[in-house]
Amino acid sequence: MVAVCPTRPAYPVRVTTVLLIRHGRSHANAQGLLAGRTETALDDTGRTQAEQLAQRLSDVPFDLVVSSPQLRARQTAEIVVAGRAEARIDDAFAECDYGDWSGSALSELATEPTWEIVQWLPSAAEFPAGETMAQMAHRATHGVPRLVKENPDSIIWVVSHGDVIKAILADALGMHLDHFQRIVVDTASVSIVHYTPKRPFVERINDTGGIRLARKAPESDGEAVVGGRTAQ
Repeated sequence: MVAVCPTRPAYPVRVTTVLLIRHGRSHANAQGLLAGRTETALDDTGRTQAEQLAQRLSDVPFDLVVSSPQLRARQTAEIVVAGRAEARIDDAFAECDYGDWSGSALSELATEPTWEIVQWLPSAAEFPAGETMAQMAHRATHGVPRLVKENPDSIIWVVSHGDVIKAILADALGMHLDHFQRIVVDTASVSIVHYTPKRPFVERINDTGGIRLARKAPESDGEAVVGGRTAQ
């Protein structure tokens, strides 16, 4: 006897697209420092990166723009939206609180015992007088579904930081936090994730070229295309 599957009722899939935007280069980035939550502004290169990013995103719509509270993210958001909107500050996407590591040279931090934990077992990393990497990942990965729930069927731009974006992407890819260092997120890059009721679909990671949203994010029923999606 052949089993017959019941007909699935047709219904429109609610898709919320999230653009994860890393801020442009800051003075701390240029000096090889771990900025953390210290206030460091975009340098000239960072402003140029943000201006170029604004051009790349000029044809990409949005319904909401949120930003980390850190200055470099707020400056990037302001430049990127180019007067089309005002970014809403959301602490869920704040930079990781690196505690006593904040403002230190990365070359010096690389000699610290905790550095190896951050590299190979980040879920166990705890920054002195700061937060744990797991705490950062928890607030960021819970911040996105909150935005998705509050803004269904929309396009949201999130301007944030490297480790925060990597944590969100790792979660969307079903990766354990201990593997998130395999992901690269450059300054002024864009990563795109489509969130559906069934699963997220990661469309782009660390894109620094022209941005064009797919006409149709996942398939109409929210399921993956077996064999791969045809280019649009």
